[in-house]
Amino acid sequence: MSMPENTGSNGGRGTSESQSDALAFGSGDSRDYVTMSIADQLFGIPVLKVQDVLGPQTITRVPLAPPEVAGSLNLRGRIVTAIDVRLRLGLDKRDGGKVSMSVVVEHDGELYSLLVDSVGEVLSLNVKDYQRNPPTLNPRLRDFSDGIYRLNGSLLMVLSVASLLNFGGRADAA
Repeated sequence: MSMPENTGSNGGRGTSESQSDALAFGSGDSRDYVTMSIADQLFGIPVLKVQDVLGPQTITRVPLAPPEVAGSLNLRGRIVTAIDVRLRLGLDKRDGGKVSMSVVVEHDGELYSLLVDSVGEVLSLNVKDYQRNPPTLNPRLRDFSDGIYRLNGSLLMVLSVASLLNFGGRADAA
């Protein structure tokens, strides 16, 4: 099934490309998100943005790349840029002994691997429970979040794939 693409993006502020996508996917009154954990916080990405979920992968470091660019990996013969989401969100580095999982997403015709601590389940969430980012949300997280869902005792932040992969217009960053 093919969904129409929203070509407008404003760098993660206001209504972004991925926020429009987040509101467009799902059936009727619900939206589907692939959930993941990063530093004990629950995040979600619209399920139709996700191409694949991978276990630990061999990642080759790219010289002179920004710290958030963990390197590249080979996915069925295709070179994929790996982004350390922890560093991108301004969080502490992952403990040396912990392995990461990869959530592969497509953005502007390229594949990217988002390195996260763990991948959870697909949640179907009611649109009426969707909320804008609260003003008390860390400004760094707010730059990469399209909104939140309050779940039973926890908070799910909807990640903006477009904002995560926007390195200030530097084409060589990713």
